[in-house]
Amino acid sequence: MEPGPRRPGWAVYAAAVVTLAVPLGCDGGEAGSCGELAPLVVGDAPAGFPSGPIAATGPAGNTLTEDRARLGKRLFFETRLSRTADIACASCHPQAHAFADPRPVSAGVDGRTGTRNAPTLVNLAWASVFFWDGRARTLEEQARQPIENPLEMDLPLAEGVARLAADPAYVQAFEVAYGSGPSEETVPKALASFIRTLVSGETAYDRFLAGDQSALGPDARRGELIFFGKGGCFHCHPPGTLTNDGFFDNGTYVDGGDVGRRAITGLPGDLGKFKVPGLRNIAQTAPYMHDGSLATLQEVVEQYDRGGRGDASTDPLIEPLSLSDDEKRDLVAFLRSLTDDAFLADRRFRP
Repeated sequence: MEPGPRRPGWAVYAAAVVTLAVPLGCDGGEAGSCGELAPLVVGDAPAGFPSGPIAATGPAGNTLTEDRARLGKRLFFETRLSRTADIACASCHPQAHAFADPRPVSAGVDGRTGTRNAPTLVNLAWASVFFWDGRARTLEEQARQPIENPLEMDLPLAEGVARLAADPAYVQAFEVAYGSGPSEETVPKALASFIRTLVSGETAYDRFLAGDQSALGPDARRGELIFFGKGGCFHCHPPGTLTNDGFFDNGTYVDGGDVGRRAITGLPGDLGKFKVPGLRNIAQTAPYMHDGSLATLQEVVEQYDRGGRGDASTDPLIEPLSLSDDEKRDLVAFLRSLTDDAFLADRRFRP
């Protein structure tokens, strides 16, 4: 792969940096009084992220407000949105795992399983397509599909709305947030509003970029050089959210496997392509790849070092790297520096 710049332009995107409206204190996510939780809606972009109005305000028709985000948070943990009233969105997206599923493939009602691992929900405010295959164009559309999917929550959204409408507390919360009771339009909107608040942008590497030279050890610094150089990782994971939001066959596809993006577009060239995930908190989101087939970061690095699994559809960017064992360890150390401990422990995102 072509070598890249050592640390390309993270600060270029810093124009949209916003501070919290309420200072945090105590156990992450609490207001300074150590009482009421700080707001979920805190600004539009951490340092280094691309700015944009959607991240700050939500799309047309679903302006991001605190009332909408808090309502969405309640719905995120609401088991009544599943047919059996046993699982919620949070069942496959636990905070401790950066809102990704620690199981290889996710399990829905009655223990039904699909074929894909539920990916992280972090920093989706800056995404333009959703799901591994990109079948949803908005977070609102994404929020609806797991509720109705028979392998997930298996509940017609209309029935979920009826359950919520029978709860006076929910009716009042929807009135405050949207000016009307729960509906098939406002339930996904509220869920999308909460997901837009799951912003993670304060890692050891971010502190290092901001000038704290003690934030990274020598192994992680060497790993950074590999990431932006010999490893070529930056091609698909550029600075900021660490994803280009594109679709690639990264070498995981094998003949007869999940066809990925091709099932949506019908294009032969999309065979085995899946959306590029962001790498923030990557050490917490195991297992890896769309099918959860790689258990550790070490296995991920080994697969990339081999140039994938050998299928002819693999993207030309994926080629053998010939990394030494030391270089592989350094690259993993750098990936671990992308963990945002404060985000993972932030009490604002708990039920």
